[in-house]
Amino acid sequence: MGPRVGLIGLGSMGMGMATSLVKAGFETWGCDLRPEAREQFAAAGGHAVATPAEMATEVEIVLTVVVNAEQTRAALFGDAGLVQASGGLAPGSVVISCATCAPEAVRELGAELAAHDIQLLDAPISGGSVKAAQGQLTMMTSGPAPLYERTGTVLDALAAKVFRLGDQLGQGSQVKLVNQLLAGVHIAAAAEAMAYGIRGGCDPQTLYEVITQSAGNSWMFENRVPHILAGDYTPHSAVDIFVKDLGIVHDTAHRDKFPLPLTAQALSQFTLASAQGLGREDDSAVVKVYPGITLPGSAANDPG
Repeated sequence: MGPRVGLIGLGSMGMGMATSLVKAGFETWGCDLRPEAREQFAAAGGHAVATPAEMATEVEIVLTVVVNAEQTRAALFGDAGLVQASGGLAPGSVVISCATCAPEAVRELGAELAAHDIQLLDAPISGGSVKAAQGQLTMMTSGPAPLYERTGTVLDALAAKVFRLGDQLGQGSQVKLVNQLLAGVHIAAAAEAMAYGIRGGCDPQTLYEVITQSAGNSWMFENRVPHILAGDYTPHSAVDIFVKDLGIVHDTAHRDKFPLPLTAQALSQFTLASAQGLGREDDSAVVKVYPGITLPGSAANDPG
């Protein structure tokens, strides 16, 4: 019998991860404020609760799959959090932090948990909602070696590849921020390239076929441009995720007076898209900030 596992945050990534744990045979608790998410998880065979406190005494390994460090802290130490709950998370338990956070924020959370004799594994994730549901994520992890023995079967159920990036908290998060820098810049560049090509009279589908067979291709171009071609901006990962993540990248570098000009420009493009009301659309919707072009499945963008 494996460890009893909890997962906080049944969003596009968390739901797939939680159902992957159920499929792997773990008794799994899933937490989300939204009744529809809880109903979906319960139908998949999990124990669904509305607050972290409700699962605190039931689980020994907990994954936090929320938006940022602030939400992670609330899940752990808030009024209905895991650690503050009466009879809360037992000493010796493990928290696996999967949110994109600044490295120093992860180290601070680790120190606060250690005061309660709870250990933290820094384990941000990549791969999107499809790979989450398939148990095929990439995890960028760091933490004390003994934690991997305790959590190994759980990580294996979630990820195709678990990178062990050192024994210090924050090292996994730093690598994740490098990934998010590239992912955000590549999406913004793909959108700009498609907008430029469409403005120049290229057929969008043909342009996609040529670029994906040419040196200008990127993983993000190949993955995201089909959303543009279909005119389908249902969020697999939303615009506002990159407003957040590139914001973290930019802030950590700015603090150290380290220049990131491409990050700053991509962040501006995602922020503009969000300001135009596109924040909850797929991140490929950043293409809509370009005026005077007709995107597949839509009328011409407002040139104003």
